[in-house]
Amino acid sequence: MDAIRLHAFGPPENLVLDQVPDPVPGPGEVLVAVRAHGVHLLDTTLRRGEAAGGPLPLPALPTIPGREVAGVVDVVGPGVDAAWRGRRVAAHLGATPDGGGYARLAVVPVGALHRVPDHVTAPDALAMIGTGRTAVGILDLAEITASDTVVVTAAAGGLGTLLVQSALAAGARVVGLAGGPEKVALVRSLAREPHAERLVVIDYRADAWLEAARAVVGQHAPDGATVLLDGVGGDPGTAAATLVAPGGRLVLFGWSSGEGNRAADDPGDGGPEVRWAVGPQARPWGDLFTLQERALALAADGTWHVVTHQVPLAEAARAHRELEERATTGKVVLV
Repeated sequence: MDAIRLHAFGPPENLVLDQVPDPVPGPGEVLVAVRAHGVHLLDTTLRRGEAAGGPLPLPALPTIPGREVAGVVDVVGPGVDAAWRGRRVAAHLGATPDGGGYARLAVVPVGALHRVPDHVTAPDALAMIGTGRTAVGILDLAEITASDTVVVTAAAGGLGTLLVQSALAAGARVVGLAGGPEKVALVRSLAREPHAERLVVIDYRADAWLEAARAVVGQHAPDGATVLLDGVGGDPGTAAATLVAPGGRLVLFGWSSGEGNRAADDPGDGGPEVRWAVGPQARPWGDLFTLQERALALAADGTWHVVTHQVPLAEAARAHRELEERATTGKVVLV
């Protein structure tokens, strides 16, 4: 079968298309013919060999990266109900550096399978398995209501596009931060009527973007925003935190800039409340499979318009490069 393998840690070009033997499902497993393969920012960290001490250990080489797949069950292993054969499914392959997701065939435990409705595409279903479940967990943590003014960093990303839509659906006013005119336009397009008037999008690469954002927030929340949803950290996330009112909620779920949000280091008395969605201080999320089911339901019923950035499997190196260069919108998916 075709598979993308990493033979040495380093740049995106180290991801190469190989021919490898087809895997064989064991007891309680199925073989999925994969139609969509998820690309996660953590995949790029593992590829560079920089994940030591992070959420996953470095894999043994050579390895097939990837932990999110969607496709059709091709073969059922011993003890698995034959009715699974031919079903459209999506699955997370687990917290392992050797996921095997960047391959045309993947072995999946039957207990990890989600059925995908006929009207949901494989890339959209794939996006719900990792990114969608994370968005659901973040939203549970944020507790957004119609009284909130919410700032969302990286609003054009896979998570950001979902968080913006859900905050609007909750009735909140939303200030989305995105980098560049194309991303700004994409985020604006997410505000379907009657929500459009409650969304403002700011280009954080523009001069004086912070002052512009502060002015927008101040129109409806003179003391500042009540919620920041930040997965960027570093300078952009720390600057965005200054938009939050005393007693507001900093909901932090990553550091794609390579650095955490410094506003969380010492919020001080009367400062914002820090709520961690990731890391040792994170609140428990509950069952991940249930979060994935909830995310799939939001895509299936049209609550979420899913944005994907699709790249052919053979061009996985390009997908990694574009993700690292912030040249993508939505969830990055290999097809």
